[in-house]
Order: sequence, then structure tokens, then C-alpha cells
Amino acid sequence: MSNTVSHYATPASPDLIDSRYALRRLLIALLAMLMGSSSMFVVAVVLPSVQAEFGVSRADVSLPYTLLMIGFGVGGIYMGKLVDRLGVTAALWLGSVGILIGFVWAGLSTSIYSFAIAHGLFLGLFGISATFAPLVADTSLWWNKRRGIAVAVCASGNYLAGAVWPGFANWGISAAGWRETYIVMGIVCSASLAVLAFFLRQRPPVAEQEASGSSNTATLNPPTPFPRTRPFGLSTRQAQTLLIIAGIACCVAMSMPQVHIVAYCVDLGYGPARGAEMLALMLGFGVVSRLVSGVICDKIGGVRTLILGSALQGIALLLFLPFDGLVSLYIISAIFGLFQGGIVPSYAIIVREHFPIAETGRRVGAVIMATMLGMALGGWMSGKIFDLTGSYQAALYNGTLWNALNLVIAGWLLWRLKRRPSTGLPAHVGPA
Repeated sequence: MSNTVSHYATPASPDLIDSRYALRRLLIALLAMLMGSSSMFVVAVVLPSVQAEFGVSRADVSLPYTLLMIGFGVGGIYMGKLVDRLGVTAALWLGSVGILIGFVWAGLSTSIYSFAIAHGLFLGLFGISATFAPLVADTSLWWNKRRGIAVAVCASGNYLAGAVWPGFANWGISAAGWRETYIVMGIVCSASLAVLAFFLRQRPPVAEQEASGSSNTATLNPPTPFPRTRPFGLSTRQAQTLLIIAGIACCVAMSMPQVHIVAYCVDLGYGPARGAEMLALMLGFGVVSRLVSGVICDKIGGVRTLILGSALQGIALLLFLPFDGLVSLYIISAIFGLFQGGIVPSYAIIVREHFPIAETGRRVGAVIMATMLGMALGGWMSGKIFDLTGSYQAALYNGTLWNALNLVIAGWLLWRLKRRPSTGLPAHVGPA
């Protein structure tokens, strides 16, 4: 037993990078992401039922999702550090416990506040946070040649969850009720995640390479003129802060359709089932978007992929303003998913391309935290704007402005990359 433990505590051979083992591991990570991300999208489906049962406002019923995203984001930092120290399996096992407690607690809640705490504390802080950032960071360390598409496949599990679980939840609510649906999902997702985590115990090889002083073995794609200790020619803290602001901004914009599409359809008289279908369509096309963006990312790099995705998301967001017919909403939901799915994974690629490799887990966790805080802020903000104005038009304009901020930051970082380093050192030389 001790030999087995020590084997999995030792970093893998660098020969396993881009190998068949890395591919098998990627497929397992995809399934783990599918199970661990379920609560992120189901909460939007139960929103009308929960609002009716507890008799609260649209802003109040948005609170569970807001706390879920805050917990998801804050937990991502600590889960990233846990992955850097102990590996991804420890984080996933912790996440399986959080998911079980969170779903069951929420299913037994008697008030909106108890329901919200279950989402924020267990489903967010100890649940989703233990899956998304840890799995994305871990996957990035097993691939060099096809890193972009590998990270995209892993992250697609998140949107695949959005395509699968809303339909199941809608069926479960109709057949048995939202409480029973939550409890069943907690048991299924928790047990599945715990089993899948067992097969991801091997530590990645890249961290060992950097620790031994050979961090340049992983080729950047595209190359950067700055050393990893000076990403974009900035300090790591400055560069991280800019990525955090960009992450918040893009996801404030992203959250409005994802969080409120079901409620929007109810307001328009189309019913929650149509809204759940649009959400599933949006996230299903998001899977396609993430895969295509991964291929693009391997060609042009993370920063350019972020700019492309952000620009297209802004266009899709504006399309919701003039059209509210049933058919047009289906089409726009598909377009929105197709345009914005590659944004969040591009941050992980940017971190992997430009920051110290040994800090991948914690820095990816920090940026994912920012995107989730953006989703939380945007979800609550859209509900509040609806309560104040009686429609989602102003919320859409609000999201468009936040999207523009993201584009400005990403564009400035790309401009920094095109500048020559001012240190006087050769481009590949960094501090010892």
C-alpha cells in the first residue's frame, strides 16, 4: 500500500506529456467536470419554482446563484493551492462531499436563505470550486503540443453539464418536484465524482521539470518576448490583477442570458420549459465553441482567443435587444453559446503560457474566481435592474458595457506582447 501511495505522490515522467495516458486522463477529467458542474446550471431551472414557493422577489431568488458563484470563485483559489500541493484527486474528493451535502441541504430547505447558504457554502465553496479550476489547471500540465484543445475539452465538461442537467432537472421537477430532483442529483453526482477522482491520482510531470530548473521545456505557443516571472512585461501581481478585472467584466456580461433566460421566457409567456430548452441549447453550442476555440488557441495563443471570444460575445448580447420572439430567442441563444464558450478557458491558457508553471493551480484558480465573481455580480445585478425597471433591456446594456471593459484590457495585453522587452536582455532570458 505504501509503495502505491509513494508512486502516485511522485511526479510522472515527462514522456507522458501528449501521450495516450494524457488522453485517457483528459476523458476522465471531462466526465468529472460534467458531474461537478451540475449545480451551476440547475439553479437557473428551479428559479421560477423556488420563487413561487418562497414568495420572494426576482432579486432575492437570484441570491442562491450569486452565493454559488462567490463560493465557486473564492474556493477556486484555495483549491488551486491544494492541487499545487497534493494533486487534483484530493480536491475532487473534497468536492464530492460538498456536492452531496449541498444538494441534499438545498432540497430540504424551508426558506430562501437556507437554500442560498447551501448553494454558496457547499455547492459553491466546496463543490464546483473543487472541480473546474483544479481540473483545468491539471489538464494544462499534461499537454504541450495540443494544450489549447485539451484544456477546451476539459472545460467543455462544464458546458456539457449545462446541456445535460437542465433537461434532467426540468423533467424531474415535473415528475417529482424540485426538492426530490436536487436530492437525487446530489447522490448521483457526488458518487460519480468520487469514483472518477480515483483514476486521476498520478501527479503531473511539468511541476517537476520547473523545480529542477528546466521550465523552458514546455514551448509557448505562440512564443512570448517576456520571461515567466515578468508576464506581459509586468510583475506577476500586476498581470494577475488585470486578468482578474478582465474575468469579472466578461462574466458580468455572460451571466445575464445564462442566469435569467428561463425567467425571461416566463415573463414573455413562453413558460419555463422553453427557457430550459434555450439554456440547454446555449450551453450545448457552448461546448462546440470551446472545442473550436481550443483549436484556434493552439494557432494564435490565449490572449488573441480571448479578444475574439469577447468581441463575439458582445455582438451576441446585443442581439437580445431587438428580438424577443420564440424562434428568434432559440436562434440567439444558440449564437450566444457559439460565440462565448471559449472565453473562460482562454484565461487558463494565458496563465499557462505566461506565468510560472509551478504556480499554475493557484493562478488559474484566482482567475476562475474572478470569472465566477463576475457571474455572481452579473446574475444579481440583472435581477436588481429588472426589479427597478420591469424589463431586462437595461440589464443587457449593462452587460454590453462590462464586455467592452474586458475587450480593452485584453487588447492592451496584446499590445504589450507586441512590444520589445526594455530590459536589454535577450527575449528568452529571465531572472535566475
